[in-house]
Amino acid sequence: MSFQKTNSRGSTSGNVPRYGIQIGYRTLSIRLEERQLPAKHKPSTDPADAIASIDVHLITPEDIYTRYSTHPDLGLESVAVQRRSKDGKNVISPPPTQYWKKALNYVFGGFNFLMWVAFILTIASTFLSYKPLGQPPEVFVLGVAVLLILVIVVSATFYAVVDWNSSRVMKSIKSLIAHDACVVRDGKQQIINASDIVIGDVVILNHGDRVPADLRIVQASSDLRFDRSLLTGESDMVPGALDATSDNALETRNLALTSTFVVQGTCTGVAFATGDRTVMGRLVSLSGEKKFKLTTIQKEIWFFTKIISALALFFFCLSLLLYGVWLRSSFPGYDTTSTAIVNSIGCLTAFVPQGLPVCVALSLSVVARRMAKRHVLVKNLATIETLGSGKMMVENIAFLNNSLNLFTKLHDFVTRRNSILPRCLGQSKSGMSRAIQPTPPSSGFTEMLSIPSLGINTETLAQSWIKQFEIPFNSRNKWALAVVTEKGSGSTWMLIKGAPDILFPSCSSVMRSNGSVIPFGNNERRSLSALQDEWSSQGQRVIALCRKPFDGFKPGLPPNDMEDLMYSEMQDMTLVGLVGIRDPPREDVPAAIAVIRRAGVRVFMVTGDFKLTAVAIARQVGIISQQQIDTILDVRVASSEKVSRGSRHVIKPAEDDPIHALVLTGEDVSSLTPAEWDVIVGSYTEIVFARTTPEQKMKIVEEIKYRGDNTVAVTGDGVNDAPALKAADIGVAMGAGSDVAKEAAALILLKNDFASIPVAIEMGRLVFDNLKKVTLYLMPAGSYTEFMAVLSNVLLGMQLPMTTYQQVAFCITNDVVMSVSLMYEKAEADLMLRKPRQCEDRSLGRLAPIRPSLPGESSLFIGLMLWPSAMGMWFLYMHQQGLGFYDVILVFNKWQDGWQGYSIDQLTDFVHVGTCIYYVTLVIGQYGSLLSVRNRRVSTVQSSPLWGPRRNLIVPCSMAATAVIAVINLYGPGLQRVFDTTPIPGMFWGLPFCFALGILVMDELRKLVVRTWPKSVIAWLAW
Repeated sequence: MSFQKTNSRGSTSGNVPRYGIQIGYRTLSIRLEERQLPAKHKPSTDPADAIASIDVHLITPEDIYTRYSTHPDLGLESVAVQRRSKDGKNVISPPPTQYWKKALNYVFGGFNFLMWVAFILTIASTFLSYKPLGQPPEVFVLGVAVLLILVIVVSATFYAVVDWNSSRVMKSIKSLIAHDACVVRDGKQQIINASDIVIGDVVILNHGDRVPADLRIVQASSDLRFDRSLLTGESDMVPGALDATSDNALETRNLALTSTFVVQGTCTGVAFATGDRTVMGRLVSLSGEKKFKLTTIQKEIWFFTKIISALALFFFCLSLLLYGVWLRSSFPGYDTTSTAIVNSIGCLTAFVPQGLPVCVALSLSVVARRMAKRHVLVKNLATIETLGSGKMMVENIAFLNNSLNLFTKLHDFVTRRNSILPRCLGQSKSGMSRAIQPTPPSSGFTEMLSIPSLGINTETLAQSWIKQFEIPFNSRNKWALAVVTEKGSGSTWMLIKGAPDILFPSCSSVMRSNGSVIPFGNNERRSLSALQDEWSSQGQRVIALCRKPFDGFKPGLPPNDMEDLMYSEMQDMTLVGLVGIRDPPREDVPAAIAVIRRAGVRVFMVTGDFKLTAVAIARQVGIISQQQIDTILDVRVASSEKVSRGSRHVIKPAEDDPIHALVLTGEDVSSLTPAEWDVIVGSYTEIVFARTTPEQKMKIVEEIKYRGDNTVAVTGDGVNDAPALKAADIGVAMGAGSDVAKEAAALILLKNDFASIPVAIEMGRLVFDNLKKVTLYLMPAGSYTEFMAVLSNVLLGMQLPMTTYQQVAFCITNDVVMSVSLMYEKAEADLMLRKPRQCEDRSLGRLAPIRPSLPGESSLFIGLMLWPSAMGMWFLYMHQQGLGFYDVILVFNKWQDGWQGYSIDQLTDFVHVGTCIYYVTLVIGQYGSLLSVRNRRVSTVQSSPLWGPRRNLIVPCSMAATAVIAVINLYGPGLQRVFDTTPIPGMFWGLPFCFALGILVMDELRKLVVRTWPKSVIAWLAW
């Protein structure tokens, strides 16, 4: 449908004004059409499509500012920030938790698998008891089946609660780390929480920063490099650029993507995506839930679980085999099939320490809280135990010093001190270049130039120069460079400061005190090298200051070309002077290192400093104590001697070996052979690695880890430390360190307190120490004594001294309650005086339960006291009823029609009371076991749970709780009816306390022998 409309206007008067405006006519045409509109296009929600649609890297910086309504100098206004913050926080949502997988792990994981096997077999035994196969189903058997299900439910609940508690603890601990970002808003630079960044924010990134959002780079230094390993998995540094290098947003170099790191240089970018809309956020949504990876201690627990499960299944099958092959035919009527199955289930329950998995998780959570109070953040709970087994600690020098950089000495040849030397000293401070545009020096120069002895007006000096180009200091070059132009004369200079041994070869002349320049001859080199050695041996960092005229400088070159030009021009420079800087060690470092070394941990220093400087600082903090320090030549001699003798390489010094010290440089590290590494790791206790690069630091860590049973901890705070932190078993970073270092580390010292490291080691050892105590507590009664009850029924032909119900109830209630109290034990006095534990198998470090000393202590010492005590009480009660020793042993099926004048009902009542006596004896006897295992060497009198430094009130509370559980099991009406429990005579409540006291006294005597004769066989067998 269409129509046209014509509208004409004219004057109705015949008189037209002389100077009037002539009225014009126009024709207005309107065309209307009817057609079907296409469906409205909905934006794609596919993360891959969203990543492919990114185009910000293809437009100019000016268009970026326009698109996101921001400004390069002013940034966003507060009103715009408030409006855009409604889009949500700059936080990547974690993948959704698959709770059904967790639930399955709770229900079937750990030892619950064996409980399910026992339950299925119990249910199967009830069907076997139906006619015509056997007798009617027993209520007891059904009760055991219900109990097993209850055990599974309680265990799963325990696992879920502990897992939830651990997650809550880790969440609260990780919240202590604040990820900050520097942005420009309202014309001012502001430090804000990274989660508050909005689209359009102008973000400034410096060396070592984590990229907080997806940024389009608009300004960059020439040496800008990123670490994209978290995004791509590749560790190579990726250069940054201003212009697009690829149409693919993931390949171009002018985008800084979330969760990557600035490892070199500086830049400024505009945020174009935040939170889940970033590339990393979309990749997370594509990849789904994070894959589960077992930690070291989880591998150890899993290994132990497999061993215990295999033993339990073996003895269960053995019991059934004996019944089917021997007892059923030789002694018909001794046990029904269903009874034999239920009794054999005791083998499954006897070997299962149900409390161990709960205690592991609980212990780690408790220790994590304690460490958090000391401002030590643990990223992964399992890291705590790993740190406790550490044998090597590789220290970065920045961790040991205060980072004060005090100027102590100055050696120069310049009379015009107000110009050349101080300008060289302060030439590189800001570390930032705006798209290679000339900028005035930053205010940070005045900090570096504040040397009272020079008498310099630093502000005036800083304003008299314009910086044209800069290459900031990095650990690989070990120098910094700047090109500056003097405002008055217009002359341009290249100024360099850095390590003398690095810069001296590039210098061809030296400036004398009268301002004249002379060749840098051999005499001058020897003199200045001797001066460097003298200052370095006093623990000072020596900086060489150089310059070179550069009037042909062209500032318009691209950044990468400019950087190449600088490298090519770094020759024929003039040495202006030397500066000595002293960075005093932290006050707490020497004492902390002494504690660490007393704990049997070797402490090495790895640094990029000059060799003599590193040795001097190592002496100050206690890493080097020997006057004689070997070098690479001594290592090579020792290596050749070992090879010529054909002796086996030793991977660690023996305890009685004398202490040897060694200093190596980065060049030495690169040239070492495997045989020489064997000598270094196996013969030297004190080692300093100087003038090392990040790659060499990582190589040092890997070589130490490769040789023998060495768990290596590495400290660091800078970008150059990240590779070594990742390669170590435990990386330790400072809270004030770079984001790169904190990301690579497993442990973060929030208050930068070096004294927290010995505390962390102690906490790690405490975790494993308490786990050994839990295992030692659980095995005598929960495994050994219960298993012997089943074995006596099968092999000795006596009635079962402890029913399956009592075994299960004891393991899941009494044992768990008291074992948990051991997780709250404090460290013993000698914990930090012991040698680190052995972990021969690095992937499956041997857990305490399968070490020779613990089974011997639990089975051959405590077990051989606890089991005879319980069995003796059972026999005593039978004797009181008129049944002697030979009336209850080797009787097999003689009781089925009555025995020794007693009816079968009377004998059954005797057995019910006897099993309850056996159970109570175990419960109370474990009191003595619990008090015994609290200490390895020290007497219980000196470490009471009620008072003193080892006070642990949870111990008496758990004793009271387990007594209440025993009373409920014996006197609960419903339990008596279903599980045949019954009250016992009073004397059998009192006598077990004597046995508990006897266990404690015997263990006290054992500890006395160990303390008195530490070289005896008993001491060797002690745990």
